[in-house]
Amino acid sequence: MTRLWQRLRFWARLVLRDGLALYVAARHARTPWYAKLLALIVAAYALSPIDLIPDVIPVLGFLDEVILLPIAIALIARLIPADIMAESRATAERMVQKPRSKAGAAIIIGIWVSGLGAVLWWALR
Repeated sequence: MTRLWQRLRFWARLVLRDGLALYVAARHARTPWYAKLLALIVAAYALSPIDLIPDVIPVLGFLDEVILLPIAIALIARLIPADIMAESRATAERMVQKPRSKAGAAIIIGIWVSGLGAVLWWALR
C-alpha cells in the first residue's frame, strides 16, 4: 500500500509540474497563440481547486485528475516547441519547490468565479 501511495504522489506531482509548465510556456514569446490559449485554459483548470466533476462523486470524481488532465497536458505539450517545454518544465520544477501561496489560490478562484459569472450572464441574456 505504501508503494502505491508513493506512486500516486509522484504522478500527482508530475501533473502539477506539467500544469505549471504549461502556464510558463504560455507566457513564452515563441509559443504559438493557439497553444498559449489551450495551455492557459488547462493550466488554470489543473491548478484550480474547482473541478468539473466534484471529487466527492465516487470514481468519476477523480476521472478528470487521473485521466483527462494528463491527456490534455500531454496533447498541449506537443503543440509547444520541445525546447520551450523543456525550459518550462525546469522552471515549473523550481516553482513546485517553493511554498504555496494563499493569495494565488484566491486569484485562481476569483478567475473561475468571474468566468462562470460571464458564461451565466451570456447564457441568460
